[in-house]
Amino acid sequence: MANPVVDAEYRKEIEKARRELRVLISREKCAPLMLRLAWHDAGTYDLRTGTGGPNGSIRNEAELNHAANSGLKTAVDLCESVSAKCPRISHADLFQLAGVVAVEITGGPTVDFIPGRPDSSSSPEEGRLPDATRGAAHLREVFGRMGLSDKDIVALSGGHTLGQAHRERSSFEGKWTEDPLKFDNSYFLNLVAGEKEELLKLPTDKALVADPALRHYVDLYSKDEEAFFRDYAESHKKLSELGFTPPGPARRLYVQGALGATIAAAIALSFCLIFYKRAK
Repeated sequence: MANPVVDAEYRKEIEKARRELRVLISREKCAPLMLRLAWHDAGTYDLRTGTGGPNGSIRNEAELNHAANSGLKTAVDLCESVSAKCPRISHADLFQLAGVVAVEITGGPTVDFIPGRPDSSSSPEEGRLPDATRGAAHLREVFGRMGLSDKDIVALSGGHTLGQAHRERSSFEGKWTEDPLKFDNSYFLNLVAGEKEELLKLPTDKALVADPALRHYVDLYSKDEEAFFRDYAESHKKLSELGFTPPGPARRLYVQGALGATIAAAIALSFCLIFYKRAK
C-alpha cells in the first residue's frame, strides 16, 4: 500500500481515532494489550534489510499466528471497531496510535505521534521478537537489529509496568507490578528491590539487573521517574517510527507547528519583558 495522504481530513480522522481509542481502552481495560500490539507490530524491524516494522502486518493471519503474538487477535479485533469509524486511517497508524493512547491514559508520558505509515500485506518470518527466556546478549542482538541502544532496551522494558503474563499465551504467569494498569516507574523499583514472591521477573528482566551497562539505566529510572518518562517517550517514538519516513506534508505540518509554538513563546516573552521594564 502507498503512503496514506496525510491531509487535513486524514489528520482530523486521526484525532477522532484517538478519542475513540481512549473510550475503548478505558472501557475494556486493555491498555497493556494495545501496547503489546503496537510493540509487536513495530518490533520485527530489520535495519539491514529494511523489512518488518510498524506497517500493520501483524493483522495478517500468518503473522498473527506467530507464537509470540498469542492473544493479540483480541487487540486487532478491538482496533477494527475503531477502523470501521475511521476508515481512512492505515492499520499501521491505528496500531501505533493505540499504543500511544494506552500509555497516555494509564498515567504515562505523552509520546509524539506523526501519522502516515503505509500498510504492508507481507509479513516477516517468525522469530524476530525478543525471547523472554534469554539474557542480555539476546536483547542486544534483537534491539540492535532494529538500530536501538542499551537505553532503548531498558526504557522500553519499563513498559512492563503495564499488564501481566498469561500462561496460555506464554510459559509465564503473573504481573510485574502491584498495579498493572498504572504507568509509572514501579517496574524498576521492583527490579532493584529483589525477588518478590507475588511479582513476576522474567529472565530478560533479570538480565537488566545483572548486566552492568543495562543496570545503570535501571538504577537511574528507579530513582528518577521523570528521567524514565522522558527516555521512554523518546524510545517509544523511535520504535513506532522504525523504517518510517513521515510524508512531506505531515513532516512540514509538525515542524511548522513546533516552530509556531517557539515563535509564539518568544513573542510572549518579549511582551513580558517590555511590561516588566515599564513597571520598573
